[in-house]
Amino acid sequence: MRYLRSLIPVVFAGMAVSSPSAAYTGVSIGLSITVAPPVLPVYVQPPVPGPNYIWAPGYWAWGDDDYYWVPGTWVLAPRPGLLWTPGYWGWSDGIYVWHTGYWGPHIGFYGGVNYGCGYGGVGDGGGHWDHGAFF
Repeated sequence: MRYLRSLIPVVFAGMAVSSPSAAYTGVSIGLSITVAPPVLPVYVQPPVPGPNYIWAPGYWAWGDDDYYWVPGTWVLAPRPGLLWTPGYWGWSDGIYVWHTGYWGPHIGFYGGVNYGCGYGGVGDGGGHWDHGAFF
């Protein structure tokens, strides 16, 4: 069950790029929690598996009654030129609200969270697209 919940952000992110009109729209699940997520663990990023892979950092997801860790992974962009904006938990009106990650032409706001591995809190220091290839 936890595995299925960890796929929810990936499925919704995929939906965001499934049609041209929604290609750059983030999708929110509407999940809210009053308990803060744990501190992000420090871990070693695995080697990139091949060309054009982009790092999608790990995050804390909410389970039945607690957070659980969803590890980061290397992913291929749905099409050249797109970059991953990670999801994040934001504090708003007394609750933590999950903001789902999404693919877009640039890195958007992701809560100022320092995910490491190229995602220092603002933008991405992990690479760039050049002539259809990610470096």
